[in-house]
Amino acid sequence: MTAEVLDRAGASLAAESARFTARGWMPGTAGNLSVTVGRDPLRLAVTASGLDKGELTPADIVVVDADGVGVLGEGGSEQRPSAEAGLHARIAAVTGAGAVIHVHALAAVTAGHHWPEGVVLRDLEMLKGIGHSAHGETVTIPVIANGQDMTVLGDAFEALYVRPASGENDVPALIVADHGIYAWGRDLRQARWHLELTEALLQIVLSRR
Repeated sequence: MTAEVLDRAGASLAAESARFTARGWMPGTAGNLSVTVGRDPLRLAVTASGLDKGELTPADIVVVDADGVGVLGEGGSEQRPSAEAGLHARIAAVTGAGAVIHVHALAAVTAGHHWPEGVVLRDLEMLKGIGHSAHGETVTIPVIANGQDMTVLGDAFEALYVRPASGENDVPALIVADHGIYAWGRDLRQARWHLELTEALLQIVLSRR
């Protein structure tokens, strides 16, 4: 992991954070983003905690390990990582994601409240954008209960996650009830697309209630 890699990661995370803040999905200091910068051992560059996400600089990142704990001496700042970094790390480890985004988008929070067992989607064109058929397939966005212990949330996520190799209902998003949504992808751009598409799908299904 070089300084150049971390500089690029920090710049990308700052830009995406500003984008989501402008959409109202990261109010105040809420939400966090990460990119995977190492696999063996797992290392993530995560947005630092307690900062306005619309005003981040490339230096406002923390390098964390597979437990979401800040790793000193491996680059990044010495600021505090988000308490939710542990769930970012679990998602990256389980899915192989190169980037994870967590925001407080309204439709996701509302849908998780109405459908705590999972949000069922079917026959919607935008399902193709998250890897599924537009017609004839039932897709469920998983929902887990909120909590402050990231190990517990990670276990709940992993219990629901279906690996793509199984050919079953895998989706690149997770709703934490009454809290927000996580979305992931091979890089920040794909994670952003997955987030935007999932939020739009949730808006549609909520409008049909």
